[in-house]
Amino acid sequence: IVFNFQLANLLESGITLLISLRTIEAQTANKRLKNVLGEIWRAVESGSSFSESLSRHPKVFSKLFVNMVKAGEESGKLNDVLKKFAAFSEAKEELSQKIKGALFYPAILFIASIIVIVFIVTFIMPKFADLFLSAGLKLPLVTQILFSFGVIIKRYWYLIILGFCAVSWLAVKYTHTKTGKFQFDRLTLKIPVLGDLARKIYVSRFSRTLAVLLSSGVPVLRSLDITKEVIGNQVMAGVAANLKASVEQGERLSEPLRVSGEFPLDAVQMISAGEESGNLDGMLDKIADFYDTAVGYSLKKLTALIEPLLLAIMGAVVALIMASVLIPIFDMVKIIRH
Repeated sequence: IVFNFQLANLLESGITLLISLRTIEAQTANKRLKNVLGEIWRAVESGSSFSESLSRHPKVFSKLFVNMVKAGEESGKLNDVLKKFAAFSEAKEELSQKIKGALFYPAILFIASIIVIVFIVTFIMPKFADLFLSAGLKLPLVTQILFSFGVIIKRYWYLIILGFCAVSWLAVKYTHTKTGKFQFDRLTLKIPVLGDLARKIYVSRFSRTLAVLLSSGVPVLRSLDITKEVIGNQVMAGVAANLKASVEQGERLSEPLRVSGEFPLDAVQMISAGEESGNLDGMLDKIADFYDTAVGYSLKKLTALIEPLLLAIMGAVVALIMASVLIPIFDMVKIIRH
């Protein structure tokens, strides 16, 4: 983001690309980026175009950025394109931080709950169970189950961790296959509540990516290709592929989007209006802004739902543990009285 703003401002000030690259390279503290900028400077000085030089470093500069730069070079508006990409990256990062921030506290609460429950069942419960058994008490079923659960964790904790890691590894490997990735992405969009949130995120990402490409002068077919690659969901990528096929046949974007069933109707109608008015990129930007806001509201609602739900579940589990301890204690008190 900073690199794009710096380069755009330097170019806008009338400084040449080579001097701008040298200036940013000198100011950059990141050694990797400094080396890459040095290589790009040498490539441009040798006669390569800026976009061609960037494309030699795919781990640093995305296809989206390279294609936008190429369009900016061809239109003579490179500084405008760089500013657009910086704004695009900023909006994308803001949405990402919003999601992480909303889910951070519930995740910590969930992990802390698991640790506390496992500690009680593994280390506290066995001591009470030994006390009750030495007193000749018959343990209630709930106490026996929790005691057995604690014993299993204490004896076979390494097997449990190993099994969890193995299952997680297999799941990750499967989701990296073509079939597994598609099924996982399809499931992501189908999960109640979370699926609706995921769909809003992908609609926003799709709209903003396509908007910034089209407004930078990248041809629509190439824009759809790039959007398909960066969307991050195989189902939505399939929609982009179908859109490209439809556009190649002379159709508009809105109709295949409507038929796909993956885009909300209001977004489809806004795209249709954008096509009719000749302001498709502007309308796509509005859709992205709208769904970014919608994601923020959905995250607030989700957080408001998850936090009390986790607390209620933890409270119920703790109450169950307390009951499994208190029932035998009451039985012991009765025996002592008699």
